[in-house]
Amino acid sequence: TPRCSKAACDLYKIFVKGACIETNARTAEMCKLTENSFRDVNIAFANELSVICDKLDINVWELISLANRHPRVNILQPGPGVGGHCIAVDPWFIVAKTPEQARLIRTARQVNDAKPEWVIDQVKIKIADFLQANPNKTIQDVTIACYGLAFKPDIDDLRESPALEITKKLAAQGFNILVIEPNIDTLPRDMPENTKLIEIENKDDAEIHVVLVAHREFKTISIKSEYILNTVGI
Repeated sequence: TPRCSKAACDLYKIFVKGACIETNARTAEMCKLTENSFRDVNIAFANELSVICDKLDINVWELISLANRHPRVNILQPGPGVGGHCIAVDPWFIVAKTPEQARLIRTARQVNDAKPEWVIDQVKIKIADFLQANPNKTIQDVTIACYGLAFKPDIDDLRESPALEITKKLAAQGFNILVIEPNIDTLPRDMPENTKLIEIENKDDAEIHVVLVAHREFKTISIKSEYILNTVGI
């Protein structure tokens, strides 16, 4: 009610320096969902661009950098998908309530939800390239290093993380997985047995390297391999 809104606003004004805006409950809730859906749609545009550029043999990071020189263009950075307990979830509330009208929001969710599978396909291409270049090796000899499990850089939150989903699915397909996640001490309990958390110094034990999160620790390392899939452009 308006009375409740005023009481809440008076409370927040005790310690909040910014503006406290009053509105009705439906608009306030829709505002939260809209903020996260806006981010999701814009990330989906970047993720779709990355898939298009891969097909056209164009460097998506250079493309976005050039396009963003336009004063009214600000394309976000693509990645392996979208995670977290807000952006990956909230758009579905709008879609569920207005399925006929929320066409763009639904499509953006589908684009972002599909990105992890696309990354897995790219990993398999790297594996095939490695085996072709090393005919004395078999699939059992291939170890994959996955860099990052969190849903965004420099945190330990794994909720709805596309990096975690990709790592789990690669492990479920029988590949040996080395996980490098500097923000956690132990792997989640439901991780497959063929996954191992290692220190970054031991990364060279892998043949295939998949960078999934732009943690600051990853921005200064050198990976000595031809078989690198960099999904975050660092």
